[in-house]
Amino acid sequence: MSNAWRENGLSIVLFGLFLAFLVAQSLAGHRVEVAESREHGEPPPSYGDYLTSGGFAEATFENWESEFLQMAAYVVLTVRLRQKGSAESKKLEGREKVDADPRRVRDRENAPWPVRRGGFVLTLYEHSLGIAFALLFLLSFVAHALGGAADYSQEQLLHGGAPVSTLEYLGASRFWFESFQNWQSEFLAVGSIVVLSIFLRQRGSPESKPVAAPHAETGG
Repeated sequence: MSNAWRENGLSIVLFGLFLAFLVAQSLAGHRVEVAESREHGEPPPSYGDYLTSGGFAEATFENWESEFLQMAAYVVLTVRLRQKGSAESKKLEGREKVDADPRRVRDRENAPWPVRRGGFVLTLYEHSLGIAFALLFLLSFVAHALGGAADYSQEQLLHGGAPVSTLEYLGASRFWFESFQNWQSEFLAVGSIVVLSIFLRQRGSPESKPVAAPHAETGG
């Protein structure tokens, strides 16, 4: 167990926190839904009903959507773009290990299978991180739209209106308000760490430059 913790402690803690806060979100959200149902004279939903509702899906996936958009953009933009002095940027000049052509080490025994296989498989593999985040963004975007449409339709029915389709909801200002309010905050957060890491330090963190490094030095 100690070896597993040493090797995987960061992911264990991060996903543990994710699950804890997701459960906390669902419990708080259920209480909000119960209160709103009582205000409208409707029977309050059970916790299970809330977990399968459009309201819970919309609230969850609109945030996942923005997070995966942030990561997809960050992974792709940092391939070409630089920021002088930032720990989050590649150096301004020269090539780095991440720029190395994997085709030159295809015969190395410990190389990942796609590298040894070559061809289209390798091409896909060398862009797989950005592709994965882009796909997760698209899936979350669709789930946000589906959940949001269901939640909005329920609100419409409570107020004597007509339900909307997912396509209609995609054209509504509410959907894009929900998306843009999260998207802008994600790029603010990423831009902040890129710039703040120029001047500020966190000893021991790979996201920071060494404490004694000059501000103008680029890279971790």
